[in-house]
Order: sequence, then structure tokens, then C-alpha cells
Amino acid sequence: MTPFGTRLHDAMAQRGPLCAGIDPHPGLLAEWGLDDTPDGLERFALGAAEALAPQVAVVKPQSAFFERFGSRGIAVLERLVGACRDAGALVLLDAKRGDIGSTSQAYADAYLDPSAPLGVDAVTVSPYLGFGSLDPFFDAARTHGGGVFVLALTSNKEGPEVQAARDGEVTVAGRILEQLRALNDGAEPLGSFGAVVGATIGSTEEDLDIDGPLLAPGFGAQGGTVEDLRRVFGSAAPAVLPSSSRDVLRAGPDPVALRDAARAVNARLRSLA
Repeated sequence: MTPFGTRLHDAMAQRGPLCAGIDPHPGLLAEWGLDDTPDGLERFALGAAEALAPQVAVVKPQSAFFERFGSRGIAVLERLVGACRDAGALVLLDAKRGDIGSTSQAYADAYLDPSAPLGVDAVTVSPYLGFGSLDPFFDAARTHGGGVFVLALTSNKEGPEVQAARDGEVTVAGRILEQLRALNDGAEPLGSFGAVVGATIGSTEEDLDIDGPLLAPGFGAQGGTVEDLRRVFGSAAPAVLPSSSRDVLRAGPDPVALRDAARAVNARLRSLA
């Protein structure tokens, strides 16, 4: 099984660094002329996948926007995952899961086992029950060639309350980055265990070179620019996977306009390499 980090590195080289978010927010459904129903959700999600998945490296569905429709929404998410992978895109499920013991293992099995109905290439997780609580995710990723992205420096205003707290001389975020760096040690060309670092955090003194990928939400409509990415990530910029959803999705539902929007964003981002 080829490790996720290797597959991601190759996909970014071939298709560019853009991670296309698929966030079926009620407002976006309305902009596409769709009802806020499971049928509208399906038309939105599969339309976006058809246009974007054949050309971007990574597609990132936001699980919550599917879960709010119950079983019918989850069924759409399953079809979306399959459509994106069939089109050659890696699928990163933005689920931000985190628990302990058998529950953490169950989440890992649900998302990182390729035979599971919602099996994807990588998943986002929260480390705030202790970094060791994520071991089932890391173990499943190693077994199945998957990836894990751990929340580290998020751009929401409440984040620093926890992430900037100090454990001796090291911040909580710094400790998370240290442990990811250790997990990725020796991986070539890129480790499979990444950090989530907001594109709009402004600046940081943390060492973001973790020998693995750096998911940067907040690029585009939320205010993050290419210049922000260079300032925040510095020498680690080539490993950054900038995520944009609304900036691209607002070009829909026309598939040609969606593809053009994604190409334009990727063209701006290629200067990071």
C-alpha cells in the first residue's frame, strides 16, 4: 500500500496544491438555485464532484453539512466519496473526530478502512483528549495507507485559549507539531500525518516544518491570500495544502465555470512550490 504522504505529494505535483472543499451550506445551495433538501444536497455535491474531482489533487467534503440530513445525507456523502475517488482525486473527510479507546478505534475503522462505506484517503481529527488518544487513527492509517490531519493552529478566535496555553516552555500547539514531526520522521517524500494550520492566523513562532502536509483552511473567501500563506508557513510552504470551498463553489452550478475557478486558484498557488 503506497503511503498517503507519497500519494499526496504526487497528486500535488500533477494537479496543483488546491484542496477543493465541498461544503453544502444552505446559502450555497440557494445560490445554485437548489432546495435545502437531500435532493438539493445530492445535485450540489455530485455536480461539484463531477466538475472538480478530475482536476484537483484533493477534495474535502465537510461531513457536518451531510450529517444534518440524516441517513439520506450520509448516503449522498458515500456516493460523493466514490465519485471523487473514481475521478482520481484524493478524499480528505473533514470530520474533526476525536475520542478514546474503542470509540476512537471505531471512528478510525469508519473512515480509514478502504472497505468501509465511508472509507476515505484521510480524515481530520482533534487531539484535545490527549495526543495518544489518536493512536487508533495513526495505526489504521499505517495499515491502510491513509492520512491523518490533526488540529494544531486553527484560525477561529477561540483557538488560542487552548492552543497557545503552555506546557512548560512549549505551547500546546507546539507539542502537537513536535509529535507529528516525530511520527513523520524519515518519511520520503512526505509524511502521512499532517497538521491543520489556518491560513488567516496572521503569524506564528511555531516550527511548522513537520515533514508532513499542512492543511490550510481559510484561503480565499475567508480572507487568506497567497501572501498570507508565504508569511505563515515560510520554508514549509511547499507542503501546504490550501483549502478553498466558497471561492470555487460560488462559480457553480455551471461545470465549466467551476473548473475554470479551480484552475485559476491553482495557478495562483503554484508559486508556493
